[in-house]
Amino acid sequence: MPYNEFTAETIHPRLGLTIARRALFPFAAAVPAPPWLTDILARGERLVPARSEKARSEVIIAPILMAAADASSPPLAPFSGEQFDVDAARGLNGEVDHLFARSPSATFIEAPVLAVVEAKKLDINAGLGQCVAQMEAARSFNQKAGTDVTVFGCVTTGELWQFLRHDVTSVVLDTRRYAVQQLELLLGVFRDILK
Repeated sequence: MPYNEFTAETIHPRLGLTIARRALFPFAAAVPAPPWLTDILARGERLVPARSEKARSEVIIAPILMAAADASSPPLAPFSGEQFDVDAARGLNGEVDHLFARSPSATFIEAPVLAVVEAKKLDINAGLGQCVAQMEAARSFNQKAGTDVTVFGCVTTGELWQFLRHDVTSVVLDTRRYAVQQLELLLGVFRDILK
């Protein structure tokens, strides 16, 4: 059962994780967006109709994630479209849309993996199970490497972003969804996650 076969309903029976809802970033502060990011997003909106998941990922999501990685200290290595096979017996294998790791170079994924981002065309809820499975894979990957960090996840349509936090036996789903129009607050959430 690869990541893309997980649903919110299969998370508990397959991985033993429960899902709770709580405000995750009530004190997140806005971070100014770099001018290049606002320019790219404006150009993308005008020039590329972001109808498919791939188009949204390239035109909206990837630039925002690059800005988040650039703003982290030390800078993180963002990975896109990588195979992340951690534990096939548990279904923790397949491709992840995006992930952040503290890899010294962006050549290959090294622990710790801090966050995974799952892109969905129109429905955030449809991506929750897949994102949780990828978060569990990241937690397991980090644990095998002797690194214990909190893993975060995000499901996004490009226009809406919803965050999750892995708490060992449960996953907390943020009660708030962020719109891309709240770009500076969205970058503030990523700053809090990646610091």
